[in-house]
Amino acid sequence: MSASADVVVVGSGIVGLGTADAAARLGLSVIVVDRTAGPIGATVRNFGHLCIGAQTGTAREFADAGREHWLRLSADAGFWLRASGTLVAAREDDELDLLARAAEDGGIRMLEADEMLERTPLRPGVAVGGALVEPDLQTHPREAAAAIVRHLAERGVEFRFRTAVTGVRSGVVETTRGPITAGRIVVAVNHDIDQLLPELAERVGIERCALDMMRVATDLPKPLDAPLLTGWSLVRYGRFGALAEASAVRTRLYGERPDLAALDLNQMYTQLPDGSLIIGDSHAKAVQPGPFQPEAAFEAFLDEARALFAVDRLRVLERWQGVYATGPDEFLIEETEPGVHVIAATTGIGMTCGFGLAEHTIRHAFDRARQPAQGGIS
Repeated sequence: MSASADVVVVGSGIVGLGTADAAARLGLSVIVVDRTAGPIGATVRNFGHLCIGAQTGTAREFADAGREHWLRLSADAGFWLRASGTLVAAREDDELDLLARAAEDGGIRMLEADEMLERTPLRPGVAVGGALVEPDLQTHPREAAAAIVRHLAERGVEFRFRTAVTGVRSGVVETTRGPITAGRIVVAVNHDIDQLLPELAERVGIERCALDMMRVATDLPKPLDAPLLTGWSLVRYGRFGALAEASAVRTRLYGERPDLAALDLNQMYTQLPDGSLIIGDSHAKAVQPGPFQPEAAFEAFLDEARALFAVDRLRVLERWQGVYATGPDEFLIEETEPGVHVIAATTGIGMTCGFGLAEHTIRHAFDRARQPAQGGIS
């Protein structure tokens, strides 16, 4: 089973798939190795919300670059994606003030209360106004990941599933099915970095963030044609949470609902093409979070959805625990040995920024490789 490739990617999540796509577009041979039978991690356990307009700094650069790749891959691989933007329901004036301040930088359109009612199935009187974050996209994560794998395989990317990686070093990936020689290696295993490179995970402070989510059948009076955020979301995302106006929102929310604050709630909703609604989510950080999910979190999700939407029926279809890498910075970008690149989004924005991060890594690696006079790889 030994083989060789220009690029060997460890991990078939969205960052790994983005890396394989970026390398293949450069005409490079690519092998993707994953211990599972396909993407089953954070890439498929999320809202399908690509929150481009809520990012700042490097995350916004990666998100903007990734947006174009999402649009291209949706057309080429044939999966559902919509340029929906993201709706934000402001339930108090301080949330409206925060949105208006963020809107000064562009890409956010403020909405009156009657516009929010016209566009969403919110209960009358719930929102004093809101906004549309215009660059954002929405996809169905489970279908998108599988479609991208098929598409890349058709383009010549080799996938070695059910194959565990036991070690990486310059030029070689050791696996349970034999070694693979590589010109470049990209390790994109998200929260499992401590299983392969424990010293790196400890040095940079990578842990796991576990979150509770659910999918419900509903009788919404009208479709939710874009992801919907609330004030609980605003205080989490960089573009909003770093503003001075966020302090008043955070203080009020945490004071009014300490139970929801204890869940570290990101109250948001996305509706899939079949009409079901993904709702959540809570957050708990640890090196290895426990697998047990308290029912109180799910009860809170359902109660908050009933308070927000004009809905009588919320029938639970699925519950799950998502897990993603978390750390002190937004991204892990390291070259642990010459030609061994370790990358991850470490704040739960992998779907939004993963393609941009992957493109940056491949372009940087091979641009540097073409410049030997500069003393090797940085």
